[in-house]
Amino acid sequence: METASARIVAAAAATVTVTDRDGRSLVVRKLNALDRLRLFKAVGAVLAENEPYLGMAMLAASVCSIDAVPVPFPGNEAQVEALVSRLGDAGIAAVAGAAASLRAAAVVAGDPAGN
Repeated sequence: METASARIVAAAAATVTVTDRDGRSLVVRKLNALDRLRLFKAVGAVLAENEPYLGMAMLAASVCSIDAVPVPFPGNEAQVEALVSRLGDAGIAAVAGAAASLRAAAVVAGDPAGN
């Protein structure tokens, strides 16, 4: 029998693979607390308070691979922007859908906040 905490851990480690409008295969994972902290540091204090910017940066940072090529986690503002540029509108839209699926899976696993 699986415990509630085991379901939460499994949901946190889960990935979703989606295909964007351009035909690219994107593997997306849910960012954890440390990932979010590192992203805040990467974008800096001012941009971390800019909700639209941070939201798009979080979507981009959740991408693990594009067409089976690993994508490193961005470490600074330039890397965030390069990844957003690489994903483009089609990639960001696909990642947003995958992120919603991951949040729903976390809720089902017992995390009402979808974290």
